[in-house]
Amino acid sequence: MSEDLRWYVVHTYSGYENKVASNLQTTVENRGLQHLFADIKVPTEKVTEITEDKTKEVERKIFPGYVLVKMVLTDESWYVVRNIRGCTGFVGPSSKPVPLTDSEVEKMGIEVKSIEISYNVGDSVRIIDGPLEDFVGIVEEIDKEKNSVRVTVSMFGRETPVELELNQAEPIE
Repeated sequence: MSEDLRWYVVHTYSGYENKVASNLQTTVENRGLQHLFADIKVPTEKVTEITEDKTKEVERKIFPGYVLVKMVLTDESWYVVRNIRGCTGFVGPSSKPVPLTDSEVEKMGIEVKSIEISYNVGDSVRIIDGPLEDFVGIVEEIDKEKNSVRVTVSMFGRETPVELELNQAEPIE
């Protein structure tokens, strides 16, 4: 069942995103459809606004007018989503829902996949992908949130820091 779970984009009236998300969550619980719906999100970001010498942190919607729903698409789940007040339909040709691809989900930052790494700061690693493939360096910094690692590589007789993705380096045995 979990392989049928996909992210779909639902179009809403502007300003109704949170109301649609909460009404959908309530409807799913009331009808006992938790097996069809895994997650309902209104993607937001924190932004610092400066107005008249005042700074305040505001939460702003990344995609105004849209709600993201991770669900199994059936006639019943389609009907439930379409009949939520404030919802105008799914994004896709002629109201036919088109799921987001895995790469789109990853780029949007909707789901964060945790990457297991088998090296630590100070370890020697071999670069396994990119223009510096097969170079060897020492790990200086690991940032799991940004999916990056900084490795110092010896090039042309100089120590050069290189920024890589976590999966572009492997420990040397």
